[in-house]
Amino acid sequence: MNPYVLAILLSSLGLGTTLTFASSHWLLAWMGLEINTLAITPLMAQHHHPRAVEATTKYFLTQATAAAMILFASTTNAWTTGEWSINDLSNPIASTMFVTALALKIGLAPVHFWMPEVLQGLDLLTGLILSTWQKLAPFALIVQTAQTIDPLLLTLLGAASTLVGGWGGLNQTQLRKVLAYSSIAHMGWMIIVIQYAPQLTLIALGTYIIMTSAAFLTLKMSLTTKISTLATTWSKSPVLASTTALVLLSLGGLPPLTGFMPKWMILQELAKQDLPIIATTMALTALISLYFYLRLCYAMTLTVSPNTISSITPWRTQTTQVSLPLALFIVSALGLLPITPVILMMTA
Repeated sequence: MNPYVLAILLSSLGLGTTLTFASSHWLLAWMGLEINTLAITPLMAQHHHPRAVEATTKYFLTQATAAAMILFASTTNAWTTGEWSINDLSNPIASTMFVTALALKIGLAPVHFWMPEVLQGLDLLTGLILSTWQKLAPFALIVQTAQTIDPLLLTLLGAASTLVGGWGGLNQTQLRKVLAYSSIAHMGWMIIVIQYAPQLTLIALGTYIIMTSAAFLTLKMSLTTKISTLATTWSKSPVLASTTALVLLSLGGLPPLTGFMPKWMILQELAKQDLPIIATTMALTALISLYFYLRLCYAMTLTVSPNTISSITPWRTQTTQVSLPLALFIVSALGLLPITPVILMMTA
């Protein structure tokens, strides 16, 4: 892609998200979401592959549906209350419609079906943008309106997403689909606690972005998109294979890695709110997710691809990818647990 076009598209992505962050008016927020969608569409279709075009079409249709629902919900709310302010979402029908539309935007269960299919049709870098940056603007709106939304609806969305995210990833062989279901499960963790402690949602979103970025960048570095090719990673680069396995375990929430911190704090908050059944359900769904991460780690580090050459092949080309962002994300994804007391002190 032309670097000038790429610069315009990426700056439009930033503009759309910033516009939604800064807006207190429904139309401006909607406009920011639309700019986001229109900016990422050419990035998704840039390879002109049938799968990429199909994924782009599916993504555009779902995002357009969600945007139309947001516009309809905000118009309904303005009609009944006379207010276009985001913080004044007092109409129950409008608030339910609004949270459903945002759930469709970020891929929460039960409106998650587009997410694995779309992510499977994209290359890893565009998939990374879709899994991280594209979640920011809708989450800003959910955080602003969480107190006016029915708590039962948020709880059901969160619990269903963690269950579907864990269950759906079990039988996948494509890594991008596994990461899509991982994203759905993490969104569920964020939504379940948003009405009790929005700051925990933001912490969970931050750690999710760090861990997902590390996972996508390591897979891109090793040029791997299927479980069957993970077995060759160890013979190519043992260090990269080891760190990838640790990043996947961090995504699963295994201590003493970074991914354990948000899950621990969210379970603590749910117990504090006297919701032991929901906390237990969330912990059990985390175990289901952990199983398929362990499956990936097993394929990567405990199975070796059958080969007859014992020495390292001299003709292997060196990668031209920039490794500094990868190193920073890996360190953050593995080693931030010790600063938990500092984060707790800042959010208290």
